[in-house]
Amino acid sequence: MSDAVAPVLRRWEPVIGLEVHVQLATRSKAFSGSGVEFGAPPNSLTDPTVLGLPGALPVYNAAALALALRLGLAAGCTIRRRSRFARKHYFYPDLPKGYQISQYDEPLCEGGAIELVCGGERRRVPLTRIHLEEDAGKNVHGAGATSLVDLNRAGVPLVEVVSEPAITSAEEAAEYMRALHLLVRTLGISEADMEKGQMRCDANVSLRPRGATTLGTRAELKNINSFRFVQKAIEHEIARQARILDGGGAVVQETRLWDGAAGTSQSLRGKEEALDYRYFPDPDLPPLVVDDATLDAARAALPELPMTRLDRFVATYGVSLDDARTLVGDPALADFLDAAVAASGAAGARAGKAIANWLLGDLLGMLNRDGREVAASPVGPAALAALVALVDGDVISGKIAKDVLARAYATGDAPDAIVEREGLRQITDTSAIEAIARELIAANPKQAEQYRAGKTNLLGFFVGQLMKASGGKANPKLASDLLTRLLSE
Repeated sequence: MSDAVAPVLRRWEPVIGLEVHVQLATRSKAFSGSGVEFGAPPNSLTDPTVLGLPGALPVYNAAALALALRLGLAAGCTIRRRSRFARKHYFYPDLPKGYQISQYDEPLCEGGAIELVCGGERRRVPLTRIHLEEDAGKNVHGAGATSLVDLNRAGVPLVEVVSEPAITSAEEAAEYMRALHLLVRTLGISEADMEKGQMRCDANVSLRPRGATTLGTRAELKNINSFRFVQKAIEHEIARQARILDGGGAVVQETRLWDGAAGTSQSLRGKEEALDYRYFPDPDLPPLVVDDATLDAARAALPELPMTRLDRFVATYGVSLDDARTLVGDPALADFLDAAVAASGAAGARAGKAIANWLLGDLLGMLNRDGREVAASPVGPAALAALVALVDGDVISGKIAKDVLARAYATGDAPDAIVEREGLRQITDTSAIEAIARELIAANPKQAEQYRAGKTNLLGFFVGQLMKASGGKANPKLASDLLTRLLSE
């Protein structure tokens, strides 16, 4: 939270709703056979339907419907078995037909929610709807007053995910975006690359006095294209509206354009309402009917969902909610953990938390240091599971395990082989450890006397000296127990 927003939130309560456009990963466009490809030469992926030429008729892409259904089911929406397309009229150079084919009063999906973790808590942001539409083209603004239009993106199939105005902070809005991004990628329905415009966010923000129930006047922030900018743009808008309201002014309902580089927004136009778009059912498109076979196929295509996986990690492996969020947020990390637990065999679920701690701590630290992805780790899931088993079985201490992991990372050798080759097995012979302990007590009579006089924190000194004398191989608990007994004699 920015310093400018924190004082504002004592007086004002933000009410935020997000409209997120997600391009669906189809090979062809929503209503025609033109291909979908990022970076193709300008205006090379068009056809009479995309250009809105007379006589060209649209036919909806069945592959896009299947992907949209997958998202609706994953979000727990009610699927409308018979929905309709509508024409949404507005005039802009990137919309050659003069209207966008979208859905209005009969969307494909209604209700549902996006689940997320924010501030260490599970939260559920309810959805209003998920509807189908086509993307517009792209205006490319050059030097001076020159602007060009690239229609390659026009007609690409989209879903628009519309939340209820139920988000209460910029931080929660950013986490909502991350959760939705992870969900659509997990479902395989979109790459959701925000730099390529495959996922874009419009944020509706209003303020009301703390304790009030009526909504304030909202402003819309248009086409935000990163998680960081979602949070910064909303914080900026909260501060802007608070300045107006605190000064006795009134917030104007408008659409504002966020400039990520400058960190500011500027007014783009007055905010349109549904009447301004003159919606009516598209006469060229029949109702979109979802039959049982199509719905069953979409349901069968659902993988384990991110929040289901998060709950499993917490309940089965015993990891914390924050650690589970980190793991699930990177599917490669989550897959690594599952594979390591599976490699642990019968002890897998019990070892899950320890494996997760080693993965998120020492191993990920080395990978980040070297700029490596977890999939390219020299220490694979089975090797990490073996290392944890060595610690759990008291074969090596945790301190020695760190050294073994570093050697395994550097050489690719198995942890078991390193332990045997280097003679790193933990000393568990009571008599051997007791002999070292007696020598240390005899060599440090002053500290031993202080311990017996009540300065019991000196036990740590003796344990440290014993571990040093044994080359780190003595069993720490056994060493501590023996020293406690001998020092009390």
